[in-house]
Amino acid sequence: MRKLCGVVMLIIAAVLLAQADIPIKVTLTMMVAGDQNMVDFFQYEIAPEFEKLYPNVKVKVVGTGPGDAGSQQIIQQLQLEKDSGKDKWAIDLVVIHEAGAIWAIERGLIRQYTDFLTTRRLVTMKTAEVALGVNVNGYVMPMFHSQTAIAYNPRFVKNPPKSYAELVEWVKKNPKKFGYNGIKGGMSGVSFVFGWVYWKSKNPDVLMNGPFDEKYMEDWPQIYAELKEFNKYVTLTSGNAGTLDALNRGEIWMGPVWVDMFYTWIREGRMDPNIRLILPEPGMPGQPMYFAIPTKAANADYALKMIELVTSPAVHAKYIVDRFNWYPAIGIEYVSPYLSKEVFDRLYRDIKEEELLKFGKRMPIADYRTRMLEAYEKWVEK
Repeated sequence: MRKLCGVVMLIIAAVLLAQADIPIKVTLTMMVAGDQNMVDFFQYEIAPEFEKLYPNVKVKVVGTGPGDAGSQQIIQQLQLEKDSGKDKWAIDLVVIHEAGAIWAIERGLIRQYTDFLTTRRLVTMKTAEVALGVNVNGYVMPMFHSQTAIAYNPRFVKNPPKSYAELVEWVKKNPKKFGYNGIKGGMSGVSFVFGWVYWKSKNPDVLMNGPFDEKYMEDWPQIYAELKEFNKYVTLTSGNAGTLDALNRGEIWMGPVWVDMFYTWIREGRMDPNIRLILPEPGMPGQPMYFAIPTKAANADYALKMIELVTSPAVHAKYIVDRFNWYPAIGIEYVSPYLSKEVFDRLYRDIKEEELLKFGKRMPIADYRTRMLEAYEKWVEK
């Protein structure tokens, strides 16, 4: 506790010092997991905004790549800093996935800080408190929420399936016209598989919230056998982008996608704007990206200011929602006053907020998550 209080006092002191506007030259170094659009977001949009507010600060952005592998690289770098025994670490701010946050907390690589974050009170989703079944409250602030959904082409699909059950019947009547990327080509395929297991499981709430017990996996062999049968009627794509490409070319008529990637492609003219989205019952998982501050970040005060900036309603509206098509990390009621009707209607065109809250599921807790992926490789891909 004494150590934690010491860290907290250092943060307060650092913030007060920065507010005194002392012109100390600072390089704020941040590492960002995720696709290239995440790096672009900070490098070309947020960094210039931040450097205008704090002219003595230069923001340095380092991207580590998509998926958990990107977060793993960040964790390895922080571990090297910790092992070096240095009092001040070179990394000031990180953006990581849920799994990365858990690894970082378990190894003592990130600090508790959100009590000092004014925008923390605007968060309405539980992902600020729990990640993959682990308590992360205090250590992380969501940056945005990503959601998967089923994209479909109305030219070929007049009445899209509204549930996984209806989808099973649909693929039998329309073989090879539903496509997804399994579990190795991107998270949209993983999310579809998790949604399948939730649908078939007798205990979906336990899979999402715990506790972990193998007795809740007893029905999995049958669940995956039915998924293997389902796969006989689908097209396996090369990844998230591969699914979108196949949809756009008309090779497939339906497939799971990330909502933000889908709308970004439409805005860039890479996707037929007539293609629509549906979030089928009982739902599909989404996930946040998290801001976290390393335990001994040299510039924790400015890292806190950066997080405040990105998670403020006005900046959230301008960049998170309008520019990058992510769902907000804070309550939409705080963001919507800064959004035009056109932008709001675009993001919630097909999936209304109430549907997102009802059918947007959590990822399974870490132990079930690992077992689900192993089960797919064992019983479906074999």
